[in-house]
Amino acid sequence: MTDLNTNTDQTDTTPALNRRAALGFLGKAGLGMAALGLASPALAAPAKDIDGDVLNFALNLEYLEAAFYLAAVGRLGELKKIGGDAVIRLPAGLDMARGMQFKDSTVQAIANDIAEDELSHVKFLHGALGKGAVMRPVLDLNAAFLAAGSAASGGAITGFNPYANDLFFLHGAFIFEDVGVTAYNGAATLLTNPAYLQAAAGILAVEAYHGGAIRTMLYQQRQVTAAVGLYVGQVVQAISNLRGKVGGGKDMGLTDNAGKAVIAPADKNGVAYGRSTREVLNIVYLAPGADKGGFYPNGLNGAIK
Repeated sequence: MTDLNTNTDQTDTTPALNRRAALGFLGKAGLGMAALGLASPALAAPAKDIDGDVLNFALNLEYLEAAFYLAAVGRLGELKKIGGDAVIRLPAGLDMARGMQFKDSTVQAIANDIAEDELSHVKFLHGALGKGAVMRPVLDLNAAFLAAGSAASGGAITGFNPYANDLFFLHGAFIFEDVGVTAYNGAATLLTNPAYLQAAAGILAVEAYHGGAIRTMLYQQRQVTAAVGLYVGQVVQAISNLRGKVGGGKDMGLTDNAGKAVIAPADKNGVAYGRSTREVLNIVYLAPGADKGGFYPNGLNGAIK
């Protein structure tokens, strides 16, 4: 199945949100308990099939983001305790206990903070879905990045390893962050339970904070050489162009056509872009219309894949 399951059956198939997992997430994301409606009867109402499908789609994406950041900071073992034992492919030489060797303490601090958030997102969604949570799919953080790096640089960057240095790490993070924001924005309107919608909005906000932080760091280095004949700003723009080509044209680099900074990519109304599930899949599979590949060699797990 390559897009959203539009089944409107009211059958009680998805468990209610786990309160302990929800509270743990709220503490990290900085949302008030009332904002998610934990005390509201709506939270205990059974989700429709579509709610479970959408939350599992989000869980698949969070598995990937969490793996990327946790590997960078030497905490991947914590993710491997959740969702099964599927393989996570990594570049050779990465120290699993220590992670990558950061030189910029600010980049390292951001990496640690985002890693904690993404792990919290996985735990939250996994707890919310209960027995209905999909298993963690096979994830590729090696060959997929090699292909993405080469495509974005027109072949100038070979052997792209996001864990090789701070700048490459920021490039790798840029590939993911804007996709997460647009994915949650696009999927939020598909949810039928207001409590789940509020939770999705809360996660979207945190992903947007992440995206803004990564974009800011890259913007500050936009004139730095990233590869032979290419500046950081050019590589980021190329990544944006590739995502836009297969993801509905909803993307922006570090600057607009007038050369002004773009820290929060948005439409003419200042509203964040939203992508359909198909558009998101096109990006993470690194090919339009594919049902597997790229960062998910065997595809996502669940109904939306």
